[in-house]
Amino acid sequence: MAAGKGTRMQSDLPKVVHEVADRPMVCHVVDACLRAGCDRVIIIVGYEQARVRTALGGFGGRLAFAVQGEQLGTGHAVSCAEAALEGLDPATPVLVLAGDGPLIRAETLAELLARHASTGASATLATSVIADPAGYGRIVRDESGRFAAIVEQKNATPEQSAIREVNPSYYCFRLGSLREGLRRVQRDATSGEYYLTDVPTILMTMGERVEVIDAVPPEDVLSINTPEQLAEVDRILRDRLAGVVRGAQ
Repeated sequence: MAAGKGTRMQSDLPKVVHEVADRPMVCHVVDACLRAGCDRVIIIVGYEQARVRTALGGFGGRLAFAVQGEQLGTGHAVSCAEAALEGLDPATPVLVLAGDGPLIRAETLAELLARHASTGASATLATSVIADPAGYGRIVRDESGRFAAIVEQKNATPEQSAIREVNPSYYCFRLGSLREGLRRVQRDATSGEYYLTDVPTILMTMGERVEVIDAVPPEDVLSINTPEQLAEVDRILRDRLAGVVRGAQ
């Protein structure tokens, strides 16, 4: 998902085009998907889409694009990509990721895909346990430790706000289940948007299986909403890449 503006970045650039370690941040997300073995990568564009397409030009024909003409939430964004998935088997696993998470690792995606395949789930979420969960949707589990819901902070009870397991937006869906779940998402009465976070709970009400795996390293969850946060993530990724280079020598 790469359609948003990123209003707090103090720039007219689309958020995902800001550079991290000398490349647009969205390029690092695409790299991780390709290294994890994805056959098709669809970029959902919207705000200043020409700039996003240009930033991804180095990938050539390995990418497809879907357009979110109006900003109506993450659920609406994913719905805009459905046409690009026509003809695929309903059992096809589909990763849904945010384009502004350049610290994402191919290894994490591979672990997410493996859990999804081994359990036969309709949806699998990779989560993270972090020290300060403020601002993130909390992962609520039932008495047996299984997924119950994603609760956004603004809707959380004091007990739910204390949960440190969060949703960093790493999803894997069975394609047919994703389509059905998106059709059932209701428009939020306050924001007027359609939220992808509603889909796992909807699938559970349909009797389908939803899995959760705590697989995302806390460092990888760092948000980029301000220039200061961008600089911090840039430093982390440069150090990580330098470590890879040194290790290869």
